Amino acid sequence: MSRESARGRAVPDARARLVLRSGLGVLTLLLLCAVQFLDLVDASIVNVALPSIQRSLSFSQQNLQWVASGYVLTYGGFLLLGGRLGDLLGRRRMLLAGLMVFGVSSLAAGVATDAGLLVGSRLVQGFGAALMAPAALSELTTGFREGKDRNTALGVWGAISGIAAAVGLFLGGVLSQGPGWRWIFFVNPPICAVVAGTALVLLARDRRGGAGRALDWQGAVLVTGSMLLLVYSLVRAPDAGWGSVQTIATLAGSAVLMAAFAANERRSRHPLVPFAILRVKGLVAADGTQLIAFAGFFSLLFYGTLYMQEVLHYSPLQAGAAYLPITGGFIVAGGIASQLVTRVGTRPLVVAGCLIAAAGIYYVSGVPLHGSYVRDLLPGFMVMSLGAGTVFVSITAAANAGVPADKAGLAAGLLNSSQQVGSALGLAILSAVAIADTNHLLAAQVPSVAAADAGYHRALLVGSILMAAAALLALRTGNTRQAPPLVMVNTDPAAGPRPTAVPRQDL
Repeated sequence: MSRESARGRAVPDARARLVLRSGLGVLTLLLLCAVQFLDLVDASIVNVALPSIQRSLSFSQQNLQWVASGYVLTYGGFLLLGGRLGDLLGRRRMLLAGLMVFGVSSLAAGVATDAGLLVGSRLVQGFGAALMAPAALSELTTGFREGKDRNTALGVWGAISGIAAAVGLFLGGVLSQGPGWRWIFFVNPPICAVVAGTALVLLARDRRGGAGRALDWQGAVLVTGSMLLLVYSLVRAPDAGWGSVQTIATLAGSAVLMAAFAANERRSRHPLVPFAILRVKGLVAADGTQLIAFAGFFSLLFYGTLYMQEVLHYSPLQAGAAYLPITGGFIVAGGIASQLVTRVGTRPLVVAGCLIAAAGIYYVSGVPLHGSYVRDLLPGFMVMSLGAGTVFVSITAAANAGVPADKAGLAAGLLNSSQQVGSALGLAILSAVAIADTNHLLAAQVPSVAAADAGYHRALLVGSILMAAAALLALRTGNTRQAPPLVMVNTDPAAGPRPTAVPRQDL
């Protein structure tokens, strides 16, 4: 045993000493954020290309939604499993495996000649993303030096969430109107190859022996089945109806599987989700805040796009380009928030960000039938991006503070799961609201365009309420002022001290 270990001092892993002032630190941050960007871009890039895909492959209107929803289904359903596999088998391994699955399935989607092959490829693509995202975030939270460097890295990561969603819409419009919709998939394989090659060079090898640790496969099957049924229920509810037998049965099935999972975890010797992680201060509240905030945030992207294309008759390229200013707001908010974390803590930033974003969405909800982009949409877009950018940066830091290093992948899976479930939940709730309002007006002989526009407005109003509600839940999050430093905790004297993350928090 080394002298420092004998004294019980911290001996951080080499990967925990990256600094952003070094070339290696910058390149590693760019690599990990590229993974997050790739995952999230593909969740939105297909939206403006759906009409082209429908005409090309003769999709029915009912099945067309699965081009977008299929990806969200497996991405959200397998995130917990993907995060835990990264902890047990190695994050670098899971990142590389996810990139390979993602690249191959993207190629298959691009060459698809029928609807079934395209939807199947999107399902596999989402599974690849579920392996990649938790591995990348846990590499970031355990790899950068505590304090300013880790806060800045988390700030960039958090800002990527909003930037990727907006850029995805723009790229979808550019590619579908240019070389064709197949190129929204063909661009992925070469990017995956470059990212994988860079990861092999920059990321340290996983420790030997990790693959031999036990995985609770029974728990993995139960929780993955529960998550898949939950996301499927939320995606299908707007069409099937909230009171339909299908919706009630699938939601009940998800609840039964989750209860069975909880019972399994209590008696398992090697639980997939050790319940001790849920006792980390503010973690559950942080994930819940992310879930509700993403439901509100997604309302603006989804119904803003419908309004611009269906009411203002924007082309896919015009609708996608309309979101580009949002990326600037996220960049500015991310930079400011990552620096303010050490001064005021995460909790005030999350609360303030949610309220600011709610105000921006509320402003857009009042846009007139034939509104102006500069006067009626852009101000709300920018206010929303400044608020949501602050939320996603600070909530990422809050959700990872206090998590032991060997559970970082699981914590990343939980946070990303809340994001995906929030998107699906938001779309399900807001679609029900919009459809109900539109149908009521159509029954009153209101012109179809005006009725649809009123439905969009009502959905956006509810989206702003959801974002404001996230601010209330954010009051229960921890108030971390710095990224968690590595300290030694002797939980097993025979094995020597182990690094674990203990944050500075205001109780």
